[in-house]
Parts: sequence; structure tokens; C-alpha cells
Amino acid sequence: MNSSILIELALQARIRAYVPYSHFAVGAALLDDSGKVWFGCNIENAAYSPTNCAERTAIFKAISEGSYNFDSIAIVGGPQDIKRPQVFCPPCGVCRQVLREFVNPQTFRLIFPKNQVLTLDELLPKSFGPQNLHSDPTVLN
Repeated sequence: MNSSILIELALQARIRAYVPYSHFAVGAALLDDSGKVWFGCNIENAAYSPTNCAERTAIFKAISEGSYNFDSIAIVGGPQDIKRPQVFCPPCGVCRQVLREFVNPQTFRLIFPKNQVLTLDELLPKSFGPQNLHSDPTVLN
């Protein structure tokens, strides 16, 4: 699936965002290795910490339905009243770490408006992942 289609799907997901406090709506379209797209939007909460980001919403939906292999994610975000935001809206640190759990950071692509594409490794270099729990703790990489 090409990047522009994934961006359009993320824009559609963004419409469902529940953002009564920040008024900053984010949509995500996560592409798995079978070609299925999983949608996510940010969902705020008055207590703030229970708020969930669009990227985590999409990946948690996919995982809960049995999809574990992912190719890329498109992310769009901006003020709620702007229909087609063109701002660079990278995932927060928590979302980066959640993605890291389930993707290959060297090949997983994050797609943003204006044809910006980065790998997770570029956004989260020297990351901690599942393999770190199984390596020899006496050896520092």
C-alpha cells in the first residue's frame, strides 16, 4: 500500500478522536504484513494519565485481534479544527516503546504528511527491546 493512501486512512481515523481537553486530534493507520489496516485515534480522559494515543490504540486493536507483524504506520495530527493537518506529529516516547515491542526498528516505517518517512530506529535509536531481556547481562553492547 502506498504512503499517500495510508495517510488518507489516518486522516479518516483522526475524525473519531476524542479530544475535549487538548483539541489536538491524532489519527493512525497501522499496516500489518497481510495488508490489513488497523485504525487508531487519540482518546483523552479528564484524569489525563488514562489518555491513550492513536498509535497505541491501533497497535492494541491489532494485537488483541491476533495480528503481530507490521509493515508501517501513518500518523497525522494537529488542531482539531484543521481538516488536513500537515504538521510533523511523531509518536510520543511511550508509543515509540510500544511499537518497539512488536516491530523491527530497522525496517518499520513511520509515515507522516509531506512524504516524510522515518524508521523506528531513527526515532528511537539504541532502543531497549525484547532481545535485551535474553542477552548476557555482563556484556554491554
